[in-house]
Amino acid sequence: MDTQRLILFVIFSFSALFLWERWQSEHRPPVSPPAVQQALPATAVDAPVPAGAMPPPSILPGAVPGAVAATSAPSEKVAIKTDLYTATVDTLGAVLTEVALSAHRDTNDESKPYVLLQKNAERTFVAQTGLLGEGFPNHRTPWQALPGPRELTSGVNELVLTLRATATNGDKVDQKLTFHRGSYVIDVAYDVTNAGTAPIAPYAYFQLTRDTKAAVVQSSMAPAAYTGPVLYNETDKFKKLEFAELDKLATDPNRKLPYTKNADNGWVGMVEHYFVAAWVPPDVPKTPREFYAKKLDGGLYADGVIIQAPPITPGATGEIKVPLYVGPQEQDTLKKLAPGLDLVVDYGIFTVLAAPLFWLLKWLDGLVHNWGWAIVLLTIIIKSVFYPLNHASARSMAKMKVIAPKLKALQAQYANDKQQLQIKMMEMYKTEKINPLGGCLPILVQIPVFIALYWVLLSAVELRHAPWIAWIHDLSAPDPYFVLPVVYAITAYLQVKLSPTPIQDPVQAKVMQIMPIAFSVMFIFFPSGLVLYWLINNSLQIFQQWHMNRVLEREAALVAAKRR
Repeated sequence: MDTQRLILFVIFSFSALFLWERWQSEHRPPVSPPAVQQALPATAVDAPVPAGAMPPPSILPGAVPGAVAATSAPSEKVAIKTDLYTATVDTLGAVLTEVALSAHRDTNDESKPYVLLQKNAERTFVAQTGLLGEGFPNHRTPWQALPGPRELTSGVNELVLTLRATATNGDKVDQKLTFHRGSYVIDVAYDVTNAGTAPIAPYAYFQLTRDTKAAVVQSSMAPAAYTGPVLYNETDKFKKLEFAELDKLATDPNRKLPYTKNADNGWVGMVEHYFVAAWVPPDVPKTPREFYAKKLDGGLYADGVIIQAPPITPGATGEIKVPLYVGPQEQDTLKKLAPGLDLVVDYGIFTVLAAPLFWLLKWLDGLVHNWGWAIVLLTIIIKSVFYPLNHASARSMAKMKVIAPKLKALQAQYANDKQQLQIKMMEMYKTEKINPLGGCLPILVQIPVFIALYWVLLSAVELRHAPWIAWIHDLSAPDPYFVLPVVYAITAYLQVKLSPTPIQDPVQAKVMQIMPIAFSVMFIFFPSGLVLYWLINNSLQIFQQWHMNRVLEREAALVAAKRR
């Protein structure tokens, strides 16, 4: 493969990556208008119970009491305010219907908080729980909110909201939601009091239900972040459960599940760009659990886990407790909460490179207290690490410039004999001790690092609404005045001019000339933090190439002087 074709291959490889990401986004299932009430009958209550336990007939699929009555039952919206968010719990089902994050602002209106969980005419993303079994309350049952504080006041570290319901056999059920200061974790626990004469061991389900809509409408020119269900256990590790895959399971119930159904560890969640909601059952002690993910009616999808309570003797009270995380994808926090939870920040196959790059970027931000300047410093560090390769590349390119007049003469001489032209060019490269691929091979070596850094800058919630200078108020958003893309186009054009290649095909030559413009147009839709990286990278490459061109010109002049 000659030099110009290798360069085009690199360029179009990046383009193919972006186009593939967009194709994946565009071919997810279309969203039907939300129909929450119609979707309710097809939820976790229809899922089987964990293996190793014999389910009583009362919790077989479809045996959920009170579903019809609950749809017309009165409900109360209970608002809870903490130092990090405002939550809303609907007493009809004890459903967590809204979580508005105070420290994170709405994408389109920074005067408003970012609403992660929500249930309205436009969006559905809620957290639901319930007990499985004949007469037990679930997320369609009316609950009663007991009196208590609704705001986490100064000096108080915990707030408990208690919701009460009674099973048809008289068993008393309290659902307690504990909100903590400085934490996005909500502890959800069931206290079940056995009013009967025989031991019971009820099952509880914990699920997240949402539509397929991305939280923020993303440009068709930029790669889209993954939105949808995820699952983690020691067998499968981190698994994305695409909406399209759940559609296939709904069409063919006998289809093999793409995940391990039963385990004694792991968690489930729903991911969107920068944020995640996840049910995180404790792994100590090891508790049997069953995972499920399914398509519901009304364009909704559910992802959940089922856990059995320990046996509860008559008159005793048993507890089932599962924490719920609803917040930003802060990797340090997620890593401490559960194994693999930090993987929701998805860097793809280049995670092994991206993780240390993010650590370094975060460390640099700790020094300069500005994510934009941290990106600049990180670019300089990466450029320094690859200096030997870039030096070889710049030297090769500079040599190509020196012999450019000779190459043009050969192209004119053998314009009608392409085969002979290639032979003569190879002879010239050998005589001048030039490797025509020397300017491109270093680029190929660095591509994995570039892609890994690309996904770091695209995925890090820390860059969301993070300012840099002057007009750049959000490094995760496109440049509002297109300054960075325009300056990038200028640097890309200069780079092409400083790095000539012996392109013979006029079509290829035109492509190389318009690529800076094409990339700058594409970068108009990219986050400004990404464009800043490429701009600094190009600027450093231009300086290095300019310096190498001067060095080789001086070397050529010395050689010529010695010959005189």
